Amino acid sequence: MSEEKYSSTTPKPELSETEVEEIVKKYDAESNFRELRGVTASIVLILCVCLSVFHIYTAGFGLLNEIMHRTVHLSFVLGLTFLVFPRHVPSNKIRGWFFSLCFASFYLFLGWQLVDRLGDRISPLASVSILLVTLLISITALPLEYLREKGKGVSIADWPLAIAGAGISLYLIIFFKEIFISNVGFPQTEDYVLGLLAIIMVSEACRRVMGETLPVIGAFALLYGLLGPFLPGMIAHRGYDIIRIVEHLYLGTEGIYGIAVGVVATYVFHFVLFGVLAQASGLGQLFIDLAMILAGRYSGGPAKVSVVSSGFFGMISGSPIANTATTGSFTIPMMKRNGFSPSFAAAVEASASCGGQVTPPIMGASAFVMAEMLGIPYNRIILIAIVPALFHYLATLSMVHLEARRLGLKGMSRDQIPLLGNLLRRQWHLMVPLTVMVTLLLMQYTPYLAAFWGIILSIVCSWIPLVTRKLGIGDLDASHTLTPRDIVHGLDQGARYALAIGAACASVGFILGMITLTGLGFKFSGTVLELASNIGMFLSSMDPFHYISAEGSTLFFGLILVAFACIVMGAGIPTTPCYIILASIAGPALNNLGVPLVATHFFVFYYGVLADVTPPVALAAYAGAGIAGANPMATGMTAFRLSMGKALVPFMFVYAPSMLFIDFKFGEFSIAIVSGVLGIIALSAAYIGYFRMPVSVWGKVLLTIGGLCLVSSHLGVITFGAILVFTILGLNFMKARTAVFVPPVSYGEER
Repeated sequence: MSEEKYSSTTPKPELSETEVEEIVKKYDAESNFRELRGVTASIVLILCVCLSVFHIYTAGFGLLNEIMHRTVHLSFVLGLTFLVFPRHVPSNKIRGWFFSLCFASFYLFLGWQLVDRLGDRISPLASVSILLVTLLISITALPLEYLREKGKGVSIADWPLAIAGAGISLYLIIFFKEIFISNVGFPQTEDYVLGLLAIIMVSEACRRVMGETLPVIGAFALLYGLLGPFLPGMIAHRGYDIIRIVEHLYLGTEGIYGIAVGVVATYVFHFVLFGVLAQASGLGQLFIDLAMILAGRYSGGPAKVSVVSSGFFGMISGSPIANTATTGSFTIPMMKRNGFSPSFAAAVEASASCGGQVTPPIMGASAFVMAEMLGIPYNRIILIAIVPALFHYLATLSMVHLEARRLGLKGMSRDQIPLLGNLLRRQWHLMVPLTVMVTLLLMQYTPYLAAFWGIILSIVCSWIPLVTRKLGIGDLDASHTLTPRDIVHGLDQGARYALAIGAACASVGFILGMITLTGLGFKFSGTVLELASNIGMFLSSMDPFHYISAEGSTLFFGLILVAFACIVMGAGIPTTPCYIILASIAGPALNNLGVPLVATHFFVFYYGVLADVTPPVALAAYAGAGIAGANPMATGMTAFRLSMGKALVPFMFVYAPSMLFIDFKFGEFSIAIVSGVLGIIALSAAYIGYFRMPVSVWGKVLLTIGGLCLVSSHLGVITFGAILVFTILGLNFMKARTAVFVPPVSYGEER
């Protein structure tokens, strides 16, 4: 970044843009792009720009029909994935070879199954050809040394894989009329062969950008469909042969080209591109400056700036890791200088950055999928998400405030904080694209049309300072003008950032397809209901005072089981695939327990987001640790504990749906807000161990119990929790009036 991009009061990042990008690449597989050179780099640049231009044009002037739009999108995505992303190299060679051999064997098994089922419909030569192709792809799946790329180029296998990846969708585009109009319901032999190739190529593309976890889940879903009659108990089903599975996944909108890819192609891509261009135009830096003005002067100012700026930045970025690295390059060094330990500083940034996916108006890909799955307008999702998002940041801010008071830290000095008047006078134009986009969303225009105008205005408004200076009518900041080179770079980067989520959502199509084909969601729902019901009945029978009802216990433990499943699943795969899978499988369980459908989806969504700060795979926390120079695992544990307050939020809106404006009742809403705020303060004080003065061990225990009770929907339980919390906090308040505070001296040490 050039020096003129910063005012005299704005802190400069201690890390360069290159260093930030390296941290993002290290911890975010979705951003681990190759550094291509020569002809390959030029071809990839042209294709990425064409993909972005295609989406901008269709957003502004009309989408193609559903299947055509998705196939065009995926032909670019799968083809580019094998050129843009390097081969996945596992840290453990034995583990790498094990998974690679498993996938290679799986591909050969699918090829053999297809040849066997087609039987006399194909010639022996065609059978051998199918097996030979699957064998060659299986070999490329192995971590062989001669298949790895040399230097900055691509490997010998990448170009054939890229052509095959693009070809499976191009086939549907070229023969669209014959497949989906003339011969609908009567697939040809070549359709099945291309469908098998599609399943294999999607798996390989997903392995390349996400590692093994999501492709393994997809492979198990396919095996579940094939081996249904041989499975035990409730999970058994009649079984489907490879012909039926290929047709279901490839030749329709229930599998690979299903709702997940559809949302990426029609909504997510546009907002990713808007976020890239808006940040390049200087909006991200403006958010940091505004956060300093709002929160910098208070106790522990830099940490509060981190929380507020992450909330602002989350409005244009749905990636927790990118959010952590971008704002963290400013805020983490400031927090360390202010007196926070490195692990706490990194954990604060990571915990706050996870809010980007739950902060309106742009909430990451999951929110657009949610709108599509629920069949409700996106502007309603925005309104529903406001109160939970505010609680998310309240939880983090309360812990930061108490930690700052515990350490006796001060706010930022006046000369470190920009002047609001100067900031708005020089950079007001940067807010125009976001303001227009949000206005269009609230006016119920389609999200992609709102994103279209956001993209166009981001480019146009960046030129306003130069125009006004030439006219002599203003002194706007012109350091972020998007030149033609910047625009091309933005279109290129926007397309690259959308590749990984596109490949992942295509793989999620395997799981969604098998759920609709086999009824897996209802089987999982039945299992959760049975287990939760058994626990609830046992507890109610053990209660001699009859305070514990079987229905209430069943709901509570059903929520616990689903929350645990979300955290475990989210530890291995990104938020969007995690949400789609669990909303389809676990969502019906909560719905059958009487939870409103919108609250069910938000519950799954929130706990999937928490996975980014849940060890052992707390990627956002690890990215923050890389900037802070802290221990990654210690940072992950601290970030997880910092997120405990907002882990209550999903329970709050399940027990009080009025928080989500579902069957709104003012009384229920008011009680939920007051008890929620008090519960978050109680849990924050219990974790930090401080409220006006140190909290005793028994005080922490009672505050935790009281905070949990405040989440209940039962007025008596809420009253009991409030009494506990007010008693402990009141005692601490009274003691603090006579105590002499001695701040800790080990500011820089790990807690």
